[in-house]
Amino acid sequence: MALQPCKNYIGGNWCEGQGLVANHSPSDVEDLIGHYHQASAEQTQDAIAAARDAQPQWAATGLEQRQQILMAIGDELMSRKLELGELLSREEGKPLAEGIGEVHRSAQFFHYYAAEVLRQMGETAASVRPGIEIDVQREPVGVVGIITPWNFPMATAAWKIAPALAFGNAVVFKPANLVPASAWALTEIISRQPLPAGTFNLVMGSGSVVGESLIQSADIDALTFTGSLQTGRRVAVATAGNLVRCQLEMGSKNALVVLDDADLDIAVECALNGAFFGTGQKCTASSRLIVCDGIHDRFVEALVARMRQLKVGHALEQGTQIGPVAEARQLQQNLDYLQLAKADGATLVEGGELLALEPAGHYMRPALFTHTTNQMRINREEVFGPIACVIRVSDYEQALAVLNDTEYGLTAGIITQSLRYASDFKRRARTGCVMVNLPTAGTDYHVPFGGRKNSSFGPREQGQYAREFYTVVKTTYVRP
Repeated sequence: MALQPCKNYIGGNWCEGQGLVANHSPSDVEDLIGHYHQASAEQTQDAIAAARDAQPQWAATGLEQRQQILMAIGDELMSRKLELGELLSREEGKPLAEGIGEVHRSAQFFHYYAAEVLRQMGETAASVRPGIEIDVQREPVGVVGIITPWNFPMATAAWKIAPALAFGNAVVFKPANLVPASAWALTEIISRQPLPAGTFNLVMGSGSVVGESLIQSADIDALTFTGSLQTGRRVAVATAGNLVRCQLEMGSKNALVVLDDADLDIAVECALNGAFFGTGQKCTASSRLIVCDGIHDRFVEALVARMRQLKVGHALEQGTQIGPVAEARQLQQNLDYLQLAKADGATLVEGGELLALEPAGHYMRPALFTHTTNQMRINREEVFGPIACVIRVSDYEQALAVLNDTEYGLTAGIITQSLRYASDFKRRARTGCVMVNLPTAGTDYHVPFGGRKNSSFGPREQGQYAREFYTVVKTTYVRP
């Protein structure tokens, strides 16, 4: 039986688009997940208009009703995490356990912000003028455009959509065109909640059509984007022209520092997890491994041994630890970087080869380079694949200097048994997140997330800090 094409959701209605795209699994290129309607620029504008009409009604909805709606979304995600996790892994390529875990985390975002709905309290202040009362409240920013990447097709959407709705905003949501199934499934759940029609809208399509329409619009009040630095710069310029509030999460070149006093087992497991799990397709992945002289050789030998134990395979196959690369274009980019690193003098000590598995998919073995310097392109540019480079340093101070010598600043990690070095690293690492004896990948939902330099722009995401982006402050003066 033919699959029915999945439609966009605009103004409370399911709408056909101007064409269809096919969604295939990277684990099996013959596995057709479905066809998805592509919204036009005009439909994107219709979604923005619907959101603008609906937002005042949603903002005026009672707190308990808003809280119950977000809880219900989270509850359904949690109850269907096995089913939806399989769908997510099938379309993105991450192992099934990671797919299920992502849906679980997505549910937690909705549950967390459901609670935040009931914690929206203002402040009072004494005026410098006698007899005047001051009240400070937060109000919704208005209509929020949301553009999400393909590597976390449900979690990134959830951590943007949930606070947007919690604080009374209306949403126009554009997911990455590579992974529409997870976004559509989330939308279908939201569509069955008693939201005013137009409060939440899904517009699937290309960045050049739907994304461009969103970032160029003067009829939205805020836009949150997660993606590449190159695209993020364009988003910043476009939104600035219309004075639209902007929040960007962009590139990274994260490093894990391994000091001579490190517990070797912890160092290897943190490097393995941070560099290669999720096929290295995480903005928090540790692609630079900065290792001190005294432990370097033992670390490389142990890491190579663990890499050889990794099972690369179909995302839904039991025991798979590393799934396929998300798409053929990304796989080719990974291979190009391997050749570039070799040409620059790096030594490939493990992996990097294509794997011809059945059924056919986009498979490669995780790769590790040694004899690299921080000036090589492989260590300057975000690869976004299962490729890690070891940079040998003499001591802690050199390690810290190398770590900070990058245009990015999202996460940084250190493996050490020294409280002195760990404390100093926390202060001097120029990143938004710091990990001590932990992988660089892996964050909690109730605390702020974001980076420095070219990794992030605008207010932090997640936790209570999200309100800085999704609300505006109003100060009221009253003479009784």
